[in-house]
Amino acid sequence: MRKTSKWLLSLMLVLLLALAACGGGDDNKSDKKSDNKASENKASEDGTFNIEDFSMTTSNDGKPIENGNLTYGVVSDTVFEGTFNFNFYQAAPDYEVIAWFDEPLFDNDENYAYTQTGAATWEVDDSGKVYTLKIKDGVNWQDGEPVTAEDWAFAYEVIGNKAYKGIRYGSDFENVVGMKEYHEGKADSISGIKVMDEKTLQITFQEGGPSLITGGIWPYALPKHIFGDMDIAKMAESDVVRKNPIGIGPYKVESIVPGESVTLVKNENYWRGEPALEKVTVKVVSPSTVVQELKTGGVDMVDSFPTDQFVDNANMSNVEFLGQVENSYTYIGFKLGKWDAKKGEVVVDPNAKMADVNLRRAMWYAVDNDAVGKKFYNGLRWNATTLIIPFFPEYHNPDIETPTFDPEKAKQILDEAGYKDVDGDGLRENPKGEELVINFASMSGGDTAEPLAQYYIQSWKNVGLNVQLVDGRLIEFNTFYDRLEADDPAYDIYQGAWGTGTDVNPSGIFAGNSSANYPRWTNEENEKLLKDGASMKAMDPAYRKEVYDQWQQLMVDNIPLFPTLYRAVIVPVNDRVVNFTLDPASDLRRYQIGVTAEKPAVEK
Repeated sequence: MRKTSKWLLSLMLVLLLALAACGGGDDNKSDKKSDNKASENKASEDGTFNIEDFSMTTSNDGKPIENGNLTYGVVSDTVFEGTFNFNFYQAAPDYEVIAWFDEPLFDNDENYAYTQTGAATWEVDDSGKVYTLKIKDGVNWQDGEPVTAEDWAFAYEVIGNKAYKGIRYGSDFENVVGMKEYHEGKADSISGIKVMDEKTLQITFQEGGPSLITGGIWPYALPKHIFGDMDIAKMAESDVVRKNPIGIGPYKVESIVPGESVTLVKNENYWRGEPALEKVTVKVVSPSTVVQELKTGGVDMVDSFPTDQFVDNANMSNVEFLGQVENSYTYIGFKLGKWDAKKGEVVVDPNAKMADVNLRRAMWYAVDNDAVGKKFYNGLRWNATTLIIPFFPEYHNPDIETPTFDPEKAKQILDEAGYKDVDGDGLRENPKGEELVINFASMSGGDTAEPLAQYYIQSWKNVGLNVQLVDGRLIEFNTFYDRLEADDPAYDIYQGAWGTGTDVNPSGIFAGNSSANYPRWTNEENEKLLKDGASMKAMDPAYRKEVYDQWQQLMVDNIPLFPTLYRAVIVPVNDRVVNFTLDPASDLRRYQIGVTAEKPAVEK
C-alpha cells in the first residue's frame, strides 16, 4: 500500500488490518476435492468476468498431512525491502512475510470490527472513550517471553516518538489523550495510556467512535525486552527487524535470503494450537513468471494473481482460483502542495501547476476507465467513481455523479478555463499562454503497466494536454514511492494505488496531518467531515453514512485525486491446499492451512 506507504499502502496507513486468510479442517472429511472449482468460472459473452462468481474458500475437503511444506509466492517486480515488523514496514511484500509469523492481538468479524476471540479482548466504558484491553494467558513471543501490556504500550511510545521514522503516526495515534504532547516532546509519557497490570492496558481517547474498533486501536505489540534499549531512530534497521524478526504468530522465521525469500518453521507453542504445516517458504515471484511457477508447482499459491493474465489462464488444471472484491483502488493523483515534517501537516500550494480544479476535472473526463477495466483486466477491475469503495457497501454511494468518459466535455472545460492551443501545435498552453507540460509518474509492474500508462498519456493528448512520463520511463516500485513521499518536484501527477485497510474511515490517507496524504491537499470542510465520520455520533450508521456521502461529494468537487479502477483480488491455490479462505466471515485461521499431498499438483 506500499500496498500500503508503498503501493496499496494504506493497507498500512489505515493500519492495514486485512484479515489473515486461514482455517480449520475436519479430521473426518475425506481427502477428496469437490467439483466446484472456482477456476471453472466462465466469462460472459463479451469475454469479461464477474468477481461475484468466484468462491472465497478452497473446495479441497481433505485432512492435512503431517510434516507438510507450502511455498507462498508474493507477486512483485521488486525484491522484499526486508522490514519485517508491523510497526515499521511500509511495502506490501514485507506484509506478506510478516503475516506468517506475527499477527494482530485482535481478531475481526465479517464487518472487520474487533472481536473477543483473538489474543486480546476489549471493553469500553459508557463514554466510549476509555478502552480496557486484556491480553490472554498463553500468548507469548516466539522466544518464550509472554506478551505484556508493557509491550503494547511500548508500541504506542515508539510510534508516537518524534524520532520514529515509520509511516504509522497520524490521526489515530493523535486521538490518544496526551499523545500529541508526547510527540512534540512536551511530555515524557503518554497520559492516556496506563498499564494496569501485566496483561491489562487502558487507553483513553479524546474522541470515541466506530473507527476505534475497526483499526483505531493499534493492535500490534512490540517486545520491550528486545527493543527497549534501542535508539528509536535505528529500530527499523536493527537485526531483530531485518535478520531475526520475532512475532506471536503460527510460524517463526528460520532463515532469510535478503530480498528474495524467507523460510519459516512451525511455532509449536503458538497460542491457538499446533500449526498444520511443518515449513512455509515465502518468496518473491515476478509477474512474468508467476504462471509458470503455478503450473509447475514452484509455488502452491500467491498473494494475488495479475488480473491482466487471468483470462489466458482461467482454466489452469492444477489450481483453484478464489476471488473477492479487494479493499483497494487505483487512482490518478495530483501534486498540490508539500509535507511540512516539522509541523506534521500538509501545506497546500495555491500556485501548484495542477492547482486549477478545472484542469483536474478535464483530465478525469478524458479517460475511459470502463474500457480500461474490460480491455486490460477482463472485468476484474472496473470503473471507479467515489473514494469510498464498494468493499464498504454500507457507505459507498454509487449514486454520486462523477466525471465519466467524455472527451468533448473535457475539451469544453479546458477551453472555458483558458487552456488553449496558442501556437497551433495541437497542444494547449496554460491560461497565461505559457507552455504546459504535465509530468506523469507511473510504476513499472506487470504486462499492463506500460500500455496502461501510454493509454492515459494518449487520452490526455487527445484533449490537447501534453503529458510526459517522468524520466521518460516507468519507475521501479520502491523508487516511485520514495520520490512521491519526498515530494519530488519532478512529479506533477502520478498513478498510484491504495489499500484502504478494513476501516472505512479515510483519515489515514486524506487528513491534513497524515504524511500519507500524497496529493498534499486538504481544506476546512475535509477536516470537519473526517472528524465527524469518526466521532461518537458516527456510532449511528445512518449519521455516518450521511457524513461520508458528503465527503465523497466533496472529493468529487475538489479532485485532489480521482479513482480510476475498483479491483478484484484473484488468488490461485494449488489443488493440494486445504483450509484456505478469503472470506472474513469464516472461522478459518492461517495456522490451519495445510496440504493433503507431499508434492504440489502440476499442470496436466
